Amino acid sequence: MACAATHPGVPRQLARRGREQHAGSRSLSLASGLPSLASAKPPRPDSPWPACSSCPRMEGSEELESSLLTQPWASVCFGESTFLAKACFRDTGYILLISDLSSVWYESADVEVVGQRSKELNKRLTVHVSSFLHRLRKLMCSLLAGQPDTATSFSCHHIAGGLSLHVKSELSGLPFYWDFHCCPAPVEMVSRHLVRPLIRMSLALQYQVQGLTSLLLQKDAEIEDYRESGATLSRDRLRTEPFRQDMFQQNFMAECVCRQRGQRTPGPLMFLAPALAGISSWNVS
Repeated sequence: MACAATHPGVPRQLARRGREQHAGSRSLSLASGLPSLASAKPPRPDSPWPACSSCPRMEGSEELESSLLTQPWASVCFGESTFLAKACFRDTGYILLISDLSSVWYESADVEVVGQRSKELNKRLTVHVSSFLHRLRKLMCSLLAGQPDTATSFSCHHIAGGLSLHVKSELSGLPFYWDFHCCPAPVEMVSRHLVRPLIRMSLALQYQVQGLTSLLLQKDAEIEDYRESGATLSRDRLRTEPFRQDMFQQNFMAECVCRQRGQRTPGPLMFLAPALAGISSWNVS
């Protein structure tokens, strides 16, 4: 459903229904405590961001998003701000997904958009669009791998309900500039790339903890049987106390809280980034 603000030709009843659906999406929050992902105000008519997530996406974006599902998340820093990001580049364009765990933004751009924007930002460069995509892929892959190009700078700004990621580098010996114009990601995209994989990973970790807890209790029972049979340790430093599950969980949660309070950057990002780096295989369509 398209917004009436950007598509004035839509009948009033359909426009009213679109506004109701759009307003309904504002109340949706992620289970992890994220605020509404669609709460940003619609941008001005001259803004580069679409008015709402219901507007049609670019041709080939579905294929790019499917490829993005296989890409891992990575923790990136722009100044004092920390984000989770993932990206996928192809000869047909690119898609970028980025989040600060309060909001999630994305941009999907095809070769036509890349070509037009490159002309606006890099008037001195006359290289083919494929060269721009190749350069962007190299810069972003290095950033996501934690090895950013030393001659490249990144900065981000919140503008008109979206997120602008500015890149300054070089190409063919000349200055190279790029702006990623990211708008709020649709709820379904956030669910596919972030919520469902995290839930599946959380369930898998719970099963793993249950299995390890059961194994520890069995080991304690085995050790106690040895002691009752008269067995003794040859090295007293190897002695351990019986495993107490409740006490272990309390100590673990207290340690996590202390670690988060001692971090300058948001604690959840510190803990999520390593886990998210390996959950690409947990995505579900």
